[in-house]
Amino acid sequence: MQTKFIFVTGGVMSGLGKGVTTSSIAKLLQLADQKVSCVKIDPYLNYDAGTMNPVAHGEVFVTEDGGECDMDIGNYERFLNQNIPKSHNITTAQVYSTVIEAERKGEYLGACVQIIPHITDEIKNRIRKIAKEEKLDFLIVECGGTVGDIESLPFLEALRQMRVEEGPQNVIFVHVTLAPSLDVVGEQKTKPTQHSAQELRRIGIQPDFLAVRCSTPLEESTKKKIALFTNVTANDVLSCHDVKSIFQVPQILYDQGIMDSLFTKFGKVGMVNASANWDKWNTIAESMINHEDQKVRIAMVGKYVTLADSYVSVNHALKHAGAKLGKSIIIDWIDSESISDYSILSKYDGILVPGGFGVRGAEGIIKTANYAREKNIPYLGICFGFQLAAIAFGRNVLKLDDANSTEIKPETKNPVVDLLPEQKTISDMGGSLRLGANDIEIKPNTISHKIYNAERISKRHRHRYEINKKYIPEFEKNGLIFSAESDNGKRMEMLEIPSHKFYIGVQFHPEFNSRPGYPEQVFEAFVKASSQKQ
Repeated sequence: MQTKFIFVTGGVMSGLGKGVTTSSIAKLLQLADQKVSCVKIDPYLNYDAGTMNPVAHGEVFVTEDGGECDMDIGNYERFLNQNIPKSHNITTAQVYSTVIEAERKGEYLGACVQIIPHITDEIKNRIRKIAKEEKLDFLIVECGGTVGDIESLPFLEALRQMRVEEGPQNVIFVHVTLAPSLDVVGEQKTKPTQHSAQELRRIGIQPDFLAVRCSTPLEESTKKKIALFTNVTANDVLSCHDVKSIFQVPQILYDQGIMDSLFTKFGKVGMVNASANWDKWNTIAESMINHEDQKVRIAMVGKYVTLADSYVSVNHALKHAGAKLGKSIIIDWIDSESISDYSILSKYDGILVPGGFGVRGAEGIIKTANYAREKNIPYLGICFGFQLAAIAFGRNVLKLDDANSTEIKPETKNPVVDLLPEQKTISDMGGSLRLGANDIEIKPNTISHKIYNAERISKRHRHRYEINKKYIPEFEKNGLIFSAESDNGKRMEMLEIPSHKFYIGVQFHPEFNSRPGYPEQVFEAFVKASSQKQ
């Protein structure tokens, strides 16, 4: 069966919600019993997101197969409740590297290698390969950046060519734009959308749908005006207005008739299946809101707090857990580099330290972990937060002079955390961490075993340093248990303090496995402990 392609582009500015629009359309098709997946195109020159600062680009999302990807891949996984492989994040560097390598091997038979056709062919080949290998009914491809960016032009050209080659009955374009409302005027302005659609048409692409971001629902007169100037019918100008939860967006699009219109354009009349899947999804979407009377306040102490998207999967995982427990999660981001008065943490129901790297802000996290232990405040440390919790215990309970990580202080007298042995010969930064899913053995009769109710789990990793095993006997003699391990006992994966209200550290990244309606277990246990008043 011919795979149908939906290409999602964006205009006016970044951050309008192309990822949510892409995920929502994919979810609607999935609810209609179609086999669907998503691809994110990132036009930047980085090979992947692995070496990017989260404050500049947002979270680095780790896939099961070890890809360091754009955070929109996480959106797709959460909406579809299915794993997305790293091949679904296509970057400029990946495309050009493949073409240059082929040229060096003489595979182009002496041709002058050019953007068109060689680069555009490689882009199309990657998209088609995914559709063919996964036998998809629909593949939704989100093109990052905004129309008019120089770096995205080869990708847009490739998508334009695919419409010609696959036929208009197999390719649809959805363009995400903006209709701002100015307070002083009080009306929805259409000019940004007009110009954006015009720019898209200038490079040869006529959008089939316009997904218009706005603060309040698009007025009918605004829709008609946009339709007039963009050559898109008014019915296909979709209002993407603000909502309490992004998981309400599929319903908003459905209510505006997007499914009927999509299937009509694709020649699949009568294929809309209003299945029982809808009830289950709507129950999940509804659970994500309306718990304002049951607030749980969490202090997120980290290094990249100036941008909420730096920890987007952690934020979602907390809210998934809160939704299941009927709690509204209030997250306050606290900069570990600037915190000096740790008593402010006493007003929170729980303290969470997410992942991170490097020296900056580490001392603040170590002191935070110790404060949570001393004051019996529920604590969850992830990756860096796991390692620094062990260091805090080493310094303050074991009285280990100068306890530290060799990442932070290479010459430390007590390297409680040290470099993974296999990392010692690696010089490249990108793609060289311990990445992706690994099996973990959990010890019986531990809090960790009770949380996961299993002796073996599989979780995603992204780290270069690990707990130094020579200190473990001293830790366990003094009340901190390493309750899970991997690689036949080589690596410590979880720590806990059984005497504490809730004190858990995990080397892995549980946030990448959390989905709406199916919260990751350690997050659920943390939120549950945090919601229990003293």
